[in-house]
Amino acid sequence: MAIGHHAVRLPLRDRVRGALEHIFEGVAHKDFAVCVGDCPQWRPPDSGPPRFRLRFASPEVLRRVFLRPGELSLGETYIRGELEVEGSLLSAFDMVDDLLARARTRTVKEQMVLAARLLPLGARTSGYDFRLPSFSGVKHSRSRDQQAIAYHYDLSAEFFSIWLDSAMVYSCAYFRRAEDSLELAQQQKMELVCRKLRLRPGQRMLDLGCGWGGLVIHAAQRHGVHATGVTLSAAQARWAQSRIAALGLEDLCTVVHADYRTVTQTGEWDAVASVGMFEHVGEANLRPAMQQVYRLLQPGGVFLLQGITRKFDQPLSRDSFSTRYVFPDGELEPVSMQLQAAEGVGFEIRDVENLREHYALTCRHWLDRLTGRRAEALQHVDLVRCRIWELYLAGSVHQFENGTISLHQSLLVRPGASGESGLPLTREDWYPARSEVV
Repeated sequence: MAIGHHAVRLPLRDRVRGALEHIFEGVAHKDFAVCVGDCPQWRPPDSGPPRFRLRFASPEVLRRVFLRPGELSLGETYIRGELEVEGSLLSAFDMVDDLLARARTRTVKEQMVLAARLLPLGARTSGYDFRLPSFSGVKHSRSRDQQAIAYHYDLSAEFFSIWLDSAMVYSCAYFRRAEDSLELAQQQKMELVCRKLRLRPGQRMLDLGCGWGGLVIHAAQRHGVHATGVTLSAAQARWAQSRIAALGLEDLCTVVHADYRTVTQTGEWDAVASVGMFEHVGEANLRPAMQQVYRLLQPGGVFLLQGITRKFDQPLSRDSFSTRYVFPDGELEPVSMQLQAAEGVGFEIRDVENLREHYALTCRHWLDRLTGRRAEALQHVDLVRCRIWELYLAGSVHQFENGTISLHQSLLVRPGASGESGLPLTREDWYPARSEVV
C-alpha cells in the first residue's frame, strides 16, 4: 500500500497492515510476527515460522514508537508494558538491530514516520507508570555520582540475590568450560583476579568499587591478605560488612562506604583491583582516576582493571536506553583510551585480556535466573524495574555475543625506583589445575 493522504480513509486494520509493511520493509531477519491491538497478525512476506511475536497494545502505541523510531522508543514502550515480546526476548534483538540500522538512514526513517502517521492519535491509555530518574549537580561530581550509584545499586539486596551467585558478584564471571555453573565461574573469576595480582599472605589489597564484598572476602579467605573494599553504595557497604562479620573476618577485611577519590592512604597498598567500577568514572575523569590509583600503590604495586569497553570507532552513546534507565551517567571507553591514560600517569602495561564471551555467558545465566524467578523478584521491585533489568540483560547478551561491546581485564604495574616490575617471567601461575581453584 502506498503512503498517501487517501490512506487515512481506509479501515483501521488496512492502515495498520500498510504501516507495518513500510516500517519493516527490508528487514533481513524475517522470522517474526507482529500483532497490533485487535488487528490481524502480520508477518513479513516469504517468512518462515515466527520465532517470536511483537505485540503492540494498540495502533496508537505503534504510532508513538515509530514517529521517533529508535532504541529508546522501543525500550520505553517495552518497560511500560505497551509492547510485549512473545517467545524468547533474546530472539528479537537481531531483527531489532536490522530495524534500527535502517532507521538511521534518513529516507528510511522518513518512510517509517510517514507510515506511523497513518495511524490514529491517542494518549497512553495502558501500561505501567515509571518516573525517569533525575539527578542534580555536575555530571561525575561526587554528589551526582552518589545519586546515580544509589539509583542502580541501592535496590534491595534480596532482588540481586535472586539472580546473582551466592557471593553476590555483579561482574563478568570466568568460565574455564562453557558448561561451568555461574557459582563456579564467579569463584574462578575471583581466583583469577587474585592470581593475576599475585597476592601473598600479609599484603594489603584495595578493591575500588567492591560491590557486596565478594572479592575482598575471597582474597582474605583464600590468600590471607588484609583487604579493604570501597563502594559508593551505602546499601552494599552495610550488606558486605554484615557478611564479613558473619564469617568472622573482621580482622582481615572491611568494606567502607566512600568515593574512590577520597581514599587517602597514599603508597600503602600492594595491590589494587577495580572490577566493573571504571564504567562510572567518565572519560573526563579517566586520567585523574588512574593517577589516584597510581598514588595509592607502593612502588612495585599492581593494579588489575576490569571493565566493559566500546570499540575505538564507536561513538560514545550519551542517551541510550542503558544510560537513561540502567546506569545513569555511565560511560564506556575504548581499552586503548584506558591504557593511554594509565601510561600517561606512569603505569606499565603488563597484560591485557578480552573476556567478552565470558560476559555473554554470565549475562545469559543472570537473565535465565531473573526471568525464571520473576515472581520472587517482584516481591522486591516493581514490574517496570524488573522489565528494565530483563531488557538490559538480554541486550547485554546480544552485544557481547556480536562484539558491539567487550570486557577487558588489564594488569598494570607501578614500577619500582629502578624500573623493576617485581613480576615473574611467565603467566604459568595464573592457570592452576582446575581442582586448585575452588
